[in-house]
Amino acid sequence: MNRYDKLKAVLDYTFTDMALLEQAFTHRSAAKQHNERLEFLGDAILGMVVAEILYHRFPEQPEGKLTRMRSSLVKGDTLAKIAKEHNFGEYLKLGSGEMKSGGHRRSSILADAVEAVIGAIFIEAGIDAAKNTIIKLFESRVAELDPNIQIKDNKTQLQEFLQSRQLPLPIYEVVSIRGKDHAQTFEVNCTVEPLNSNQLGIGKSRRQAEQNAAKLTLEKLINE
Repeated sequence: MNRYDKLKAVLDYTFTDMALLEQAFTHRSAAKQHNERLEFLGDAILGMVVAEILYHRFPEQPEGKLTRMRSSLVKGDTLAKIAKEHNFGEYLKLGSGEMKSGGHRRSSILADAVEAVIGAIFIEAGIDAAKNTIIKLFESRVAELDPNIQIKDNKTQLQEFLQSRQLPLPIYEVVSIRGKDHAQTFEVNCTVEPLNSNQLGIGKSRRQAEQNAAKLTLEKLINE
């Protein structure tokens, strides 16, 4: 039995080029031929297709609400949840360091794999096949969307949490930027000084890294 057989039903697509599928699951720590370029492509395709889905599903909604709904669907947290639901972690190829640190469970790596798989499907079969897979992966979440619910991002939630306890606002600081211009990785530190809380967020943009740092900070404060 092929190790990817279960993916056929999940993706509603069967790869002809298995090397391309393997590349989509290969982290940069494991090989020179990794999934970052496919992820870059898949990210763009996912954003476009989700925008089209929302445009037709909610014909009366203004641009602002469509943007918020799209953001809630394509953000890293949502992609990681989809990956975990379908056991994407078991297909990942990681370097020894990432394997030891639990990289197959790391949300950022799982989210990137979802985008890379979408990019790989587009490369092999075009936009219609990629769109079909996106619809398959996101249909239940699209069905649950309510355009009238205000979706608050992680930074807003953290700010409101701190303000409700009369605590100062968090401080965000970029600690490193790695990679080439088209594939940079940002690391941002989120500090809440009176609580001695210091969390590092990683993302493909400064904004994404700040959001991830805010999420980790909020989770820590809530669970303390």
